[in-house]
Amino acid sequence: MSARRPPGSCWPQPGTTPSACASEAAFAHLAGVAPIPASSGRTHRHRLNRGGDRAANNALHTIVPVRMRYDERTRTYVERRTKEGLSKPEIMRCLKRFVAREVYRALTGTPAQQTTQTDLAPAA
Repeated sequence: MSARRPPGSCWPQPGTTPSACASEAAFAHLAGVAPIPASSGRTHRHRLNRGGDRAANNALHTIVPVRMRYDERTRTYVERRTKEGLSKPEIMRCLKRFVAREVYRALTGTPAQQTTQTDLAPAA
């Protein structure tokens, strides 16, 4: 039986702090949402990481379907990525990574301008 974490304690490993994660990529790896290359021949794909902290991954998986249903930016993103030929699981993998990035920023106080990744803005 796992111990419950206090609210706001989203760090995957017990006892770790924001300084323990050197980057949002390290946080995504700990949460199990870092993409794993799964390319074959001319097909270039990424697979969802099955490792990491299952509780953190479950929290991200709870957020993504809700955002897919109710958040207008996310709905626009899903429509665009569907038109690009991505399947629903592939879109959810991308969204989990994005949400992990947002959670890391919120926990560390890192402004969004310091990252190089784009947000869910629709394509021009």
